[in-house]
Amino acid sequence: MKKMPLRQRDDPPGHGERARRLAPRLGAALLAALALAACISVGPDYRRPATQAPAAYKELDGWKPAEPGQAASGSPWWSIYGDPVLDQLEQQVDVSNQNLKAAEAAYRQAEALVGEARAGYFPSLGLGASAQRQRAFSAATGSVLQNDFGVSASASWAPDLWGRIRRGVEASSASAQASADDVAAARLSAQSSLAADYFALRVADELKGLLQQTVAAYQDTLEITRNQFDAGVVAQTDVISAETQLEGTQAQLINAGVQRAQLEHAIAVLVGKAPAEFSLPPSPLLRNVPVVPAGLPSTLLERRPDIAGAERRMAAANAQIGVAVAAYYPDLTLAGSYGFASSTLGSLLRAANTVWSVGPQLSETLFDGGLRRSQVAAARAAYDQDVATYRQTVLAAFQQVEDELSTLRILEQQADLQDVAVRSAREAVRLTLNQYEAGTVAYTSVVTAQAIALSDEQAVLAVLGSRLAASVALVAATGGGWDSAAGAKPVASSR
Repeated sequence: MKKMPLRQRDDPPGHGERARRLAPRLGAALLAALALAACISVGPDYRRPATQAPAAYKELDGWKPAEPGQAASGSPWWSIYGDPVLDQLEQQVDVSNQNLKAAEAAYRQAEALVGEARAGYFPSLGLGASAQRQRAFSAATGSVLQNDFGVSASASWAPDLWGRIRRGVEASSASAQASADDVAAARLSAQSSLAADYFALRVADELKGLLQQTVAAYQDTLEITRNQFDAGVVAQTDVISAETQLEGTQAQLINAGVQRAQLEHAIAVLVGKAPAEFSLPPSPLLRNVPVVPAGLPSTLLERRPDIAGAERRMAAANAQIGVAVAAYYPDLTLAGSYGFASSTLGSLLRAANTVWSVGPQLSETLFDGGLRRSQVAAARAAYDQDVATYRQTVLAAFQQVEDELSTLRILEQQADLQDVAVRSAREAVRLTLNQYEAGTVAYTSVVTAQAIALSDEQAVLAVLGSRLAASVALVAATGGGWDSAAGAKPVASSR
């Protein structure tokens, strides 16, 4: 900040009286600047743009969950699944997930930027001291060595006459709030990904169990076929067919371990552990699929952290328009200093060596080649972009909820029919195998019946896994119990 020229204490007579008369005027000017700075903020005031929200979800028509759970009932949303292992894993996300730690660090950075912006409200104060020895030359005295010593205190303040600082603080605060929403969104994403991977791993466990049972059943069938062949009742082709069927199922059993291992590795990373340090033993799969109520579409705007974050970024962009508009107006700076200057150190602090300066400085840019106009246009365009992003985020949220509602509704119907198909297939295997042992049907009938039964059993598991995945996705799509009124709660840093 540029300072006013220093003025020595040896001023003309009457200067002190003029200074005393000037002080009230400067005080009045300061108060006027304060009053003006408190009431003017150029640029548009923020109002959240309207969005279209339907009265109800289309996919809820004609289908209601029989026993819906509640993800926002004061307990963690994953508690609706009643799985203690999942509970323990989810609790590790806040502690160890690195993506969440990165989002939390970004939030702390945004909070610090708010502090930087607020610092502009206050004056800056400084202290200084100097000592200089120089060699000077004049025609009268020749070469002379000269010492200069000085101490001073200075202060400067730029009143926020047009609201530039206030708009900057407004923008930084909104950005910090958006960053807090990003933390909540990152947390929800990690939690839902963990739950989805966990249930997929349990489905893989169930598939391995099914294939192990099937291998054991096929071994029994192979033994029956060999006995029939040894008795001369059937041809060797029946034995070969039974062996082929058994070996193919054993290969499927081995392959089922691939996906299971990959899912276990993914869960390890989500809870912040190296895959080599983490393992999950097999456990029974949840058979009942809880479904959270979707609520009204209008409440989705308060229950999704990504929507809240997009809205806050929109508010920050709006405030940046005010910052850009404020550049059109003049800047006022109030500066002053007080200190001592002397050529000898011993006499530095004497009253006769007092120096001071005080006064305002007004500056205004008259021509900038269209810079400010372009900056305002860019700020308005950035705001329009954030408005479009916000509205698109809302539409995408509605789509996700509708997608998961329809998925759950359709898969529930498919699951009912698939259960009937499995019961029929099991009965067909029993009857066909009895008929084969009695010699009334060919072995190909047994192979066909067993293949159909295994396929139907696998389909049941696939549908159950899809229903669990859709249930988790619906919880995430409706905000996972998060509420914008409560705000995001960043995790504590473990630095």
